[in-house]
Amino acid sequence: MEQSIARNNGAIDVDVVIIGAGPAGLTAGYLLTKQGKTVAIVEKDDTYVGGISRTVEYEGYRFDIGGHRFFSKSQQVVDLWNEILPDDFIQRPRMSRIYYEGKFYSYPLRAFEALGNLGILRSTACMLSYLRYKLFPIENVKSFEDWTTNQFGQKLYSIFFKTYTEKVWGMPCDEMSADWAAQRIKGLSLWGAVVDGLKRSLGLNKSPNDGKVKTLLETFRYPRLGPGMMWEAARDKILASGKGQVLMGHSLGQLAGDGKGGWNMSARGPQGDVQIHAKHAISSAPMRELSRRLHPLPESTLQASELKYRDFLTVALMIRSEDLFPDNWIYIHDSKVKVGRVQNFRSWSPEMVPDPDVACVGLEYFCFEGDGLWSMADDDLVDLAKREMDILGLVDPEKVIGGAVVRQEKAYPVYDEDYAANVDAMRRELEAKYESLHLVGRNGMHRYNNQDHAMMTAMLTVENILAGERIYDTWCVNEDAEYHEAGDEGAEKALPAREADQAAVPSDDQVAALQSVREVPERIRKSA
Repeated sequence: MEQSIARNNGAIDVDVVIIGAGPAGLTAGYLLTKQGKTVAIVEKDDTYVGGISRTVEYEGYRFDIGGHRFFSKSQQVVDLWNEILPDDFIQRPRMSRIYYEGKFYSYPLRAFEALGNLGILRSTACMLSYLRYKLFPIENVKSFEDWTTNQFGQKLYSIFFKTYTEKVWGMPCDEMSADWAAQRIKGLSLWGAVVDGLKRSLGLNKSPNDGKVKTLLETFRYPRLGPGMMWEAARDKILASGKGQVLMGHSLGQLAGDGKGGWNMSARGPQGDVQIHAKHAISSAPMRELSRRLHPLPESTLQASELKYRDFLTVALMIRSEDLFPDNWIYIHDSKVKVGRVQNFRSWSPEMVPDPDVACVGLEYFCFEGDGLWSMADDDLVDLAKREMDILGLVDPEKVIGGAVVRQEKAYPVYDEDYAANVDAMRRELEAKYESLHLVGRNGMHRYNNQDHAMMTAMLTVENILAGERIYDTWCVNEDAEYHEAGDEGAEKALPAREADQAAVPSDDQVAALQSVREVPERIRKSA
């Protein structure tokens, strides 16, 4: 539809320009247009909105890039999901297991199953290894490997922790910090897992873990056509408002202050540059990229250029077969293959796979942009996926009838030894110089967050813009705060909106979303 966006000498003139049409950018755009503000959203993808939460379509098959369960403890986030997509959520069973040497291992552990899968000799070796490190632990604990070996023994560490962790993060476990291990595996012990597994195997746990340990959700809500359905609906509502437009296939060229507290942006597109003027700018672009596009260059550009990212790609295979397993995904703890995780798209939603006689799975490979895996031709990646599924004993390559590759750059921010100082330097400089520039989302804030955290940073940013001042600090929540996909959805009830002139301490509901961040391993500093 024709949009009522003002133009000034050929430039688009809006209240707010938004960089990136992911969950944060589209949340901000939707809420701003509801309040009568005009927005222009710049998205470099030619086709899809949603960022890492998009749904990619190939010949009628739909792929969820990374797997996105719609769960939040924030009622505000849940309410917004329901408002944007009121009629298209389905309830799905949650199931994800470990696959190791041809056997599936439940999580949490079921003792009899694990012992049976490992066999008597290996189970005995695991218990002896566990006892050895309980009696004679590693004293100078520095790394993930040290901490996990002390906690579980070297045998179990090598089976259930080492291979998959190194695939995901691209560094050896003896170079990852012990602090990350303690946060990531906090509260889990071998003895406690065995006792709980025995109880559940015997049906003695009437409430999960006797109600003492938080457990993962057994079901979750999911858009019937994948997570991108949510963000396509948000885009459509922004366009339908007449107050917003979305420039697909456009990337950030330059973002410069206009000398009056506002912004002039050039967006590079297939038909040349588009000029945009706005009173405010919201960026979900990677901090490293934003720093290079700001004019004048920030003093913290050097620090921002040191920020690093982990990338991944999905190789989807269409297989003439029944579904290979009922799980949403399985974790591959096998060093003989490079694949780290395998998605089963029909388990996310039956409507993701159009042919009932075809199974569709997505093999996830974690890599760095430009390395050997990332640079492989699509056909070679499909052949690799077929070979590895054969090695794993999951698929006969002759039954594969098609394949497609989806690359996702900058999927995970890397937390190296200097990242916090680098992020802090850029954040503090931009906040001091530019009251009308707002950073949101995973890459915009260099935080490994969940979808609801990205949304809440945008929701609070909108409140700041409407108030005319930075009344909320979107960075305020302790990064070490625990967040589990456990408990009740929307458990923290939304509080009434505050008046703009009140001190803005985030409500418990808002904090619930802002705590929805994930732990990332830090590389330990090498001794001189």
